[in-house]
Amino acid sequence: MLAIRIIPCLDVDEGRVMKGIKFKDLRDVGDPVKLAGDYNDQGADELTFLDIGASYKSRELMIDVVKKVSREVFIPLTVGGGIRSVEDMRMALKAGADKVAICTSALNDPSLITKGAEAFGSQCIMLSIDAKRRGEKWHAYTHGGRHDTGIDALEWAKKGEKLGAGEVLLNSMDMDGTKKGYDLELTKKVSELLDIPVIASGGAGNLEQIYEAVSLGRGNAVLLASLLHYGEYTIQDIKDYLKKKGVPVR
Repeated sequence: MLAIRIIPCLDVDEGRVMKGIKFKDLRDVGDPVKLAGDYNDQGADELTFLDIGASYKSRELMIDVVKKVSREVFIPLTVGGGIRSVEDMRMALKAGADKVAICTSALNDPSLITKGAEAFGSQCIMLSIDAKRRGEKWHAYTHGGRHDTGIDALEWAKKGEKLGAGEVLLNSMDMDGTKKGYDLELTKKVSELLDIPVIASGGAGNLEQIYEAVSLGRGNAVLLASLLHYGEYTIQDIKDYLKKKGVPVR
């Protein structure tokens, strides 16, 4: 097993970090620049910055905030939200991002994955999938979880890999913010289907659930928001726990 990455996530809207439950009922939890610096100092392996309002509000990525965040962190930074073109990717990378995450725009135009990979390398392109269970399957959603595309999330993940994505950020809409644990079934299915890394996202409520995401769910990394934003655990607490469980961490 490769070393598991611990990745805090900053869901940003109107310049503030927000957190909700199942993509709804958002509440302000802090300043993205301060939180970014805190997580860098705590020993986060990477940081993800998602402009959660960009897709449905049709506004440009908050490049100025990205620049400020990138100055506070000395770890890989992924930026997503409102990235609709190769030029948008270039702007984010110039602002300090190491990777870009695309969700809605990739579903609208799958060739964007390939164009991005050809321009900047697959390692720069993260396919973000907002998945929600529909019967026996999971569907991929767009526009911040507002629109059901009807597309099978597992098939979409595999297609994204073939098109050139270097990583998949797998967001469980059903578990997001619930603190009831990750969707282990979904995570395991996608992880076993792909040859690229899968980041488990949505639902972490305690240390054991994080361990389950990588041991049972086979995730290569875990994305965390609520647990860290509300100060319930530090990144070092998480790494120490995983080490005790025999999980390699950075």
